[in-house]
Amino acid sequence: MSLRLGVLVSGSGSNLQAILDASREGQLDAEVRVVVSDSPGAYGLERARRADVPARVVPWEPGRPRQEHDRAVVEVLRGHGVDTVVLAGYMRLVTGELLAAFPGRVVNIHPALLPAFPGLHVHEKVLAHGAKFSGCTVHFVDEGTDTGPIICQAVVPVRDDDTPETLAARILREEHRIYPQALQYLAEGRLRVEGRRVFLDPSSPGSGTLHNPSVRF
Repeated sequence: MSLRLGVLVSGSGSNLQAILDASREGQLDAEVRVVVSDSPGAYGLERARRADVPARVVPWEPGRPRQEHDRAVVEVLRGHGVDTVVLAGYMRLVTGELLAAFPGRVVNIHPALLPAFPGLHVHEKVLAHGAKFSGCTVHFVDEGTDTGPIICQAVVPVRDDDTPETLAARILREEHRIYPQALQYLAEGRLRVEGRRVFLDPSSPGSGTLHNPSVRF
């Protein structure tokens, strides 16, 4: 099944670009129908325009209820025939308004190995805690902060000379690999959620300690 994606961005949109590239190259059975941002200056909107994808802004208004903002986002997504919502550097917590509109079809990527280090300033926290490994996690979204069931993860070592910037750059390369892969699993109908666990059907043995499930890209 080809996914009809709505991608939500707040910044540069590099994961959006990875998804656009994977779709164009035939690695991902998906079409990005619309890109929506809460910030009119987000570079992700320019990436969308360059790919001839509709780019829309639903600006964040201080004091506006989050549910009201999400209702406006849902209206845009539905207007473009979206069936799956992808958060790609979207810096707003989504509400039940969005989740109810696309049940089990909202996905996010987080630059840490959840459930460790949810929220913001992840790489600073990893270094401050002396963690030896970090990475990234693709997960289904619920109403918590980075608490949804985990689909796919990649692991990178934390080096003694790492800064938040160098660690972030190394993890970002893995984000660009596993996000399209996780979406492809969803497109193939191979993801099964039981409680907090996500299973890949048929079961895949993986390829070692760095990626679980293994990635093809």
